[in-house]
Amino acid sequence: MSFVEPAYHDRSLGDLLPAVAAALGVDAAFGPSGWELPEAPAYVVLLVDGLGHELVAEHPDEAPWLCSLLGARPPATAGVPSTTATSLTSLGTALTPGEHGVVGFTSRVPGTDHLLNALLWDKSVDPLEWQPNATAFTRLGAVGVHTTVVSKREFARSGLTQAGQRGADYVGADRVGERLVAVASATAHRPSVTYVYDGDLDWTGHRYGVDSPQWRAQLAATDAAGEQLRDCLDPAVRLVVVADHGMVDSPPESRIDVDDQPELRDGLAIFGGEARFRHLYCAGGAVDDVVATWRGVVGDRALVLTRDEAISRGWFGAVAPAVRPRLGDVVVAARGDFAVMSAADFPYEARLVGLHGSLTPREMLIPVLVS
Repeated sequence: MSFVEPAYHDRSLGDLLPAVAAALGVDAAFGPSGWELPEAPAYVVLLVDGLGHELVAEHPDEAPWLCSLLGARPPATAGVPSTTATSLTSLGTALTPGEHGVVGFTSRVPGTDHLLNALLWDKSVDPLEWQPNATAFTRLGAVGVHTTVVSKREFARSGLTQAGQRGADYVGADRVGERLVAVASATAHRPSVTYVYDGDLDWTGHRYGVDSPQWRAQLAATDAAGEQLRDCLDPAVRLVVVADHGMVDSPPESRIDVDDQPELRDGLAIFGGEARFRHLYCAGGAVDDVVATWRGVVGDRALVLTRDEAISRGWFGAVAPAVRPRLGDVVVAARGDFAVMSAADFPYEARLVGLHGSLTPREMLIPVLVS
């Protein structure tokens, strides 16, 4: 299966807020963006976690409102890896993963033998040092745009929120009704950008898979909630529905466990990343041997590249010196429905049905729905 390369500085998720700034008529000194959005005094960006473009297109019965908006614009792309922590930080900073440094679900803390879990974070890692660049929300605020983040209360002080969304007012909203009122209130400011996060579809896909009645029921609920949000907004306000990635169901027979094949541990200092996109951190001088072993075992089920090869393909965009050692010495990007597990290191992943992180169209392509 062919991969979709990230469309950085054109139509990637990180190019959305620069396009919103242009549509608001403000100059926040962002780089170029290939997104074209209609002028408006206020914008709402609704990010539905896990809502891949292909998944929407395949379910017109469950998502009639979302599907009605599909044809107007081509899909955009997530960054690499196609995972929530990386994507949310790309959106919030308008930077590539190689610039903002949140390069996966787990990645090495340079100079240590520890992994940073970017969703749970680690109190020993300062998010402002890990991601020191000004966020897009800060830059928009500096030119007079009122910015608000509406998301769950539990995320308000998380490391990921501080890394990618600092500079905006944060409104905790755990229920749909709270969310609607918070968004309507925030859009009363002009000009304004209001970012709303909905993680229910992603949770359902991980737990039950995207080919499940539970996921289809949740998609229908997501569709209804999106239309309800549109109805509660002033007609002058524009709503953009996007996603951070899609999802692939990975059955047990399509998985390998490195704990069952000890040769896959040879030469490794740390095993990181996630099931669809592994970061392999090697002991000194072991990179070539690790590449050869992994290519021999996984064959055409995944693409195994050295760090330099992945960087040269533009997978992470320009890579800052501080970010480079956070990337695996070797990266493993899954094809099809393949996944690389470790019962010892990541036992919870074995309980997941839906996965993401790689560069397949189902994971990389995200909808751009403007209403």
